[in-house]
Amino acid sequence: MEATKRRDSIISILSQENRPISARNLAARLNVSRQIIVGDVALLRASGVDVIATPKGYVLESASMTNKYLGQLASSHSAAETKTELYAVVDNGGEVVDVIVEHPIYGELKGRLMISSRYDADQFMEAIKNKQANLLSELTGGVHLHTIACPDKKTFDRIKKELNTLGFLYKN
Repeated sequence: MEATKRRDSIISILSQENRPISARNLAARLNVSRQIIVGDVALLRASGVDVIATPKGYVLESASMTNKYLGQLASSHSAAETKTELYAVVDNGGEVVDVIVEHPIYGELKGRLMISSRYDADQFMEAIKNKQANLLSELTGGVHLHTIACPDKKTFDRIKKELNTLGFLYKN
């Protein structure tokens, strides 16, 4: 398959899926190597296509957030409380889209999460543990932002109330 058609196929696959698709999965579908897919995605992004990389694979930005209410919350908690925070969001109907921290040198640092279930939260926490990685919020003493996607503002308000009850909402 020629490169242009392959990149069109990547866009088509991502636009039809409601979940992230790994480079390995795309490679198998298109009979090329994973590295070819990674290169194709880089070229698509450079050309203005809103392909985003998540820990679980690629999604189209526009397709992933269609018809969802998006809100941001400022949180502050210890690393040990992260799973509780993630569960509070997903148990109340939300998806943790990302985490954002303010760095004194680099400015805003953002990590894509796309956590929409307890399973996703468990997988994320396991990856942090297995890779001995630090949470971005550890750079800022626990203070961070989350973009939350949910069906409506009522759901967002319920999530916000629960995080407040847990003492996780940042109050300066």
